[in-house]
Amino acid sequence: MPPSRCCSGRSSASPRTPRFGPHRSAELEVGDLFAELLRHPGVAEDVELRSGFGFLALHGGSLERGTAEIARAAADAAGASLYAVRQPEDLRWHVPSSRCDPDASPALHGFLGHVDEIVSIHGFGREHLWRALLVGGTNRELAARTAVVLRTALPGYRIIDDLDDIPPRLRGLHPDNPVNRTRRGGIQLELPPRVRNQVASPDERAALITALASLA
Repeated sequence: MPPSRCCSGRSSASPRTPRFGPHRSAELEVGDLFAELLRHPGVAEDVELRSGFGFLALHGGSLERGTAEIARAAADAAGASLYAVRQPEDLRWHVPSSRCDPDASPALHGFLGHVDEIVSIHGFGREHLWRALLVGGTNRELAARTAVVLRTALPGYRIIDDLDDIPPRLRGLHPDNPVNRTRRGGIQLELPPRVRNQVASPDERAALITALASLA
């Protein structure tokens, strides 16, 4: 089982953007952008290769808080595989999922080669969607199954699985998005802040993790 990869981080008063700035980011090749993120001090990759069902969290740590922890908890509960990227407290750098090139990461490459189906955990916040979970991605059979278990587990939330009702940038349909690169593809699950918060909503978060584990 490959070990987690972790670099020591820096402490800072506030999170930083990449040292080369947004204009330089735009100039980097697809794989180079993700590779640059992974080389940043304090950024860690976690990988566990177990069953052929995988949980993915590309924006964990300080960026989309709680996503890496939820992915790991669901994977552990189900005996499923896991790949997560965790950013340190002094960094919040959003590399779009479609630019997370597995050629830049042996760990991600190995994960995608090992699993057939994926649930990719993301965080979002929109004013009219604070109590909504969005079920995107190309595997619409898995999306429908996910919507059923989430509606039972989280009756106080809207579970949106009609792609037409999901904001285009949150649909998770790009072919280069890792969630769509396996044999059966997967779903991109966008979670609002409350259900990711262990302190504010421990029961809802636990119900979410149990529901996700049941999919594997």
